[in-house]
Amino acid sequence: MQVSHTPAAVSAAFDDPNLIAYAGLVPVMRLAERCGLPRLVTEKVKLTGVTNGAGAAADAKVTSIVAGMVAGADSIDDLDVLRHGAMPTMFGGIRAPSTLGTFLRAFTHGHALQLHAVHRRFLGALAAHTPLLPGADQMAFIDVDSTHKRVYGRTKQGAEYGRFKGIHTLHPLLATICTPRSRPVIAGVRMRRGKAADSRGAPKFVSEALATAAEAGCTGLRVLRADSQFYNAGVIGACRRAGAHFSITAGMNPSIKRAILAIPDQAWRQITYPTAVPDPETGELISDAEVAEIPAYTAFASRKKAERVTARLIVRRVRDLAKPATIAEQGELFPAWRYHPFFTDNPAPTLQAEREHRHHAVIEQVIADSKASAMAHLPSAHFHANAAWLTLWAMAYNLLRATGALTSAFHAKATTATLRAHLIHVPARLARSARRITLHLPHNWRWQHAWTHLFDTVHAPPEPG
Repeated sequence: MQVSHTPAAVSAAFDDPNLIAYAGLVPVMRLAERCGLPRLVTEKVKLTGVTNGAGAAADAKVTSIVAGMVAGADSIDDLDVLRHGAMPTMFGGIRAPSTLGTFLRAFTHGHALQLHAVHRRFLGALAAHTPLLPGADQMAFIDVDSTHKRVYGRTKQGAEYGRFKGIHTLHPLLATICTPRSRPVIAGVRMRRGKAADSRGAPKFVSEALATAAEAGCTGLRVLRADSQFYNAGVIGACRRAGAHFSITAGMNPSIKRAILAIPDQAWRQITYPTAVPDPETGELISDAEVAEIPAYTAFASRKKAERVTARLIVRRVRDLAKPATIAEQGELFPAWRYHPFFTDNPAPTLQAEREHRHHAVIEQVIADSKASAMAHLPSAHFHANAAWLTLWAMAYNLLRATGALTSAFHAKATTATLRAHLIHVPARLARSARRITLHLPHNWRWQHAWTHLFDTVHAPPEPG
């Protein structure tokens, strides 16, 4: 492809007041309104005692930030993408980045908790209005994990040298919900200091995530999945109090090592993965492994009786090619193995439970998405402003996922970048006639039928009842 005119024959001017660059925000923010986002913010977020008017019109400020994040803004300054062309004609209440920055800096810990309440109820409304979590009445997986986000600046509150030497980080905690037929959505997020232990606050966070899953329509079997950092009695107790099952990677402590060594050779079952999976320790792709189960393993045996848990210990082992095989006294060749145990009360058959547990890695997609979008920059020096920014990103992420689910089967599984490219970043020209506004979009837009279906769906009269 090449430019069809000479340089002298082409000019450019930013002078059309009737154009908008993100026409996809029209149906997306209409969906947010239908699910009650402005109303929830008005009801829950009360920035009382805040000076400079930062607490006024919280609904307009929250929806402005969410809309900017949906369009791809990853810093406070980037929220200015909403103020161009005919955007003020199409949307009311757009706020300037400086106003939104002042609003975020007014947050305290209590205000952040109020915003968490908005997030939980907004997710429930999205699940009720769209096919966001198909099959949630049968089975749902709640995944919990933490991540470190590198930050810069000596004045960044909460930034500390954490897991990585010489690198200042903050340490967010995330929980997602998915079903066997859906991509994950965010059940909850928490901002923590860089040095916070991986499992700090995990039991309470797990309880809230499981409650959020129930509000989002997960009324069937619920399985909480997590890595070994969350292998503790508090997390498992939270699952049992909520009536959920658990599937948690277990560290190789002495008790588990003894249990694995006691597994007879005939108990190991050969499995072959249809597609190679990465080894969690080396990153090497593996296709073959062996699985065995200890049906009644008692964890936390040193704790008081009420905190001991008896459930299944499922172990996967793969050949450790980095270590040579050993020869016993009789001359037999013994291969070296690496063992990957997890502790679960998932009622599924052994191989199915093992496969479902490995799928916990799906939360890494959400973490990667966050670092490629709104969490690319934690924009403030104020800890609670960054905590609010993180929660607002979770709302924007869930709103985009609901938009995809409402658009087509393809977009229900598409990545966030694809949703933006197909549905949000489409330009339009506004035309007014008889008190009506018409959006004129590009001819031959590749995804025009999907976009039109989304637009017509969210603008149709609400169903009665």
